[in-house]
Amino acid sequence: MITCREVEKQFQHLDEDRLNILLEIHNLVAAVSPEATVEMRRYGIIYYDASRGGPVSAGICQALVKPDHVRLAFIHGAFLPDPAGLLEGTTFPKRFMRITGYDTAPWEAIQVLILAHSVLDPRSLPVNHQPDRPS
Repeated sequence: MITCREVEKQFQHLDEDRLNILLEIHNLVAAVSPEATVEMRRYGIIYYDASRGGPVSAGICQALVKPDHVRLAFIHGAFLPDPAGLLEGTTFPKRFMRITGYDTAPWEAIQVLILAHSVLDPRSLPVNHQPDRPS
């Protein structure tokens, strides 16, 4: 896992709120999966468990920088329990949530989503199973 300082250096051009959101997501992923592989890109950070596969088969989450928010994305988010209704999106099976402010973000619910996605093995899902679409 890379350090918070490396995240700060990569994204020093961001406003304080979006940078703090990225750092909090980084800390939550580190708590859930300290051995996570981290790929920093100019548009955000991708976290996955390389011992189980790559960013798709073993994705933990993606923190993507947008002009007015940070988009927290889950490759297989359609399979996550989401009692707070935080996830949006229609591209199956990816789901995401917009985090528009550090102080208003539901961090406990976000940590639950990150944890749930970090242990999800998409290979264990039934083929063509789409839980949020009518049959």
